[in-house]
Amino acid sequence: MNVGTMTIKSRRSVRKYKPTTIPPYVIQDVLDCGRLAPTAENLQPWLFGAVTDKELLRRIAELTDDALFIADAAVCFAVFGRPDETYYLEDCAAATMSMIIALQSLGLGSCWVAGDKKPYAGAVRELLNVPADYSLISLVPAGAPAEISNPSKKRLDEVSFQNRFGETA
Repeated sequence: MNVGTMTIKSRRSVRKYKPTTIPPYVIQDVLDCGRLAPTAENLQPWLFGAVTDKELLRRIAELTDDALFIADAAVCFAVFGRPDETYYLEDCAAATMSMIIALQSLGLGSCWVAGDKKPYAGAVRELLNVPADYSLISLVPAGAPAEISNPSKKRLDEVSFQNRFGETA
């Protein structure tokens, strides 16, 4: 196993954070990883925000339907996409995952919080003064993990196949 696959395989969703701050250069590095994510036709239909203001974090948390833990994060990354672009959802999902992997590689915990199709998406966009031609795709609260759970995952043979489903070699 190499460092890349080890980082991916060790990632877990973190919903409890220690009361710490994250240096600005780390936040910029994570944003840059989002910026460099794969994007269909290189359209880059995204806009990324990094919220560190405690009052804004609290307000975002209260807007969500099940992510009050955002208020305790050191930062919450917000990924927005332009729905007029054909592959905005795929592109922004790739950017979100790139940021989550970057956070993991930096020893920080995070959790993907849905934005797309959620009733609070517009309210979060307005709270952060994001232009109306963007839609919230995801929120990624992050910080030093206070607790990490390790839920069981399905075995590889339960969720994969090679060549054709149901055929054996």
